[in-house]
Amino acid sequence: MLATIKNASKEVNEKLVEAAEKTIEINEKRELFRPVAARGAVLYFCIVEMTQVNWMYNTSLQQFLGLFDYGIDFSPKAQLVKERVANIITWMNRKVYRYINRGLFERDKVTFKLMMATKILIKAGQLTSADVGLLLKAGGGIDDRNNPFASWMAQKIWLNLKALSKHKFGNDHSMFFKELPDRINRNEQVWKKWVDEAEPENIPVPDYEEKINSDQNIGHFIHLCLVRSIREDRTILACQQFISATLGDEYGAPITDQIADLYEETQIDKPVLYLLSKGADPTSSIDEYAKKKKQFPTGKVSMGEEMEIPAMQLID
Repeated sequence: MLATIKNASKEVNEKLVEAAEKTIEINEKRELFRPVAARGAVLYFCIVEMTQVNWMYNTSLQQFLGLFDYGIDFSPKAQLVKERVANIITWMNRKVYRYINRGLFERDKVTFKLMMATKILIKAGQLTSADVGLLLKAGGGIDDRNNPFASWMAQKIWLNLKALSKHKFGNDHSMFFKELPDRINRNEQVWKKWVDEAEPENIPVPDYEEKINSDQNIGHFIHLCLVRSIREDRTILACQQFISATLGDEYGAPITDQIADLYEETQIDKPVLYLLSKGADPTSSIDEYAKKKKQFPTGKVSMGEEMEIPAMQLID
């Protein structure tokens, strides 16, 4: 009996050592996938904060976890963990964007994409919350009435430029536009011409174009802040350029979701809700797709008084 116990004890100790080694190995591999979890957290809080724009944009954690799993389940496999992580993040980004985009009013779509882009850069350590604050507020908190360019520059723009010249960008606290007022003063006609351009966001920035392009990390964000400060009316278009440069061209292109795409995501307990504008009617598109799926005719009930009974019968 003692010999049996001794042998069993030896086997248990060997398995404990093996388990400890396996735990270390698993933890090391788990750490390699931490960027996926970090990106998931960034995207989830982007979704949560959209409820401050409109309460109707509420999305549950369970919904988001489905999107998170999609990136893991359907993204391309890869031999190298680094490539696998990049694939998961790319597919998760795209799935979250497409899913949330369908439920946003047109006027709020750029807001969500801008939140995604800035929060991803903040998490990467390339931007700070103060940088985003500058984009939103510009010179709103500055009082300086000594505008040397009052003959052609509005006071609001001057205050924006002062805020821009005093701001320290990124974690390296670079005062990118420290000399901006002096450069405008030395090259006033060129700057005035740039400010008056119909599309200044597409025209090289006087004195700063090369410097902006050389900053691979936040050059596009810096350019956006400059356009927002001087030509507020072109901010949305500049935002689109920044989003495309940060997230990819597909995030700047318009999206049209097809009935087939929506159908693939539905389940018997997961319906689709259409919010229709005047004159919009998806019925014919649904019927056409139902014919292709050989599920025609589709049941329809025009909801009104005492119509809940036939509706429930169809659902059953």
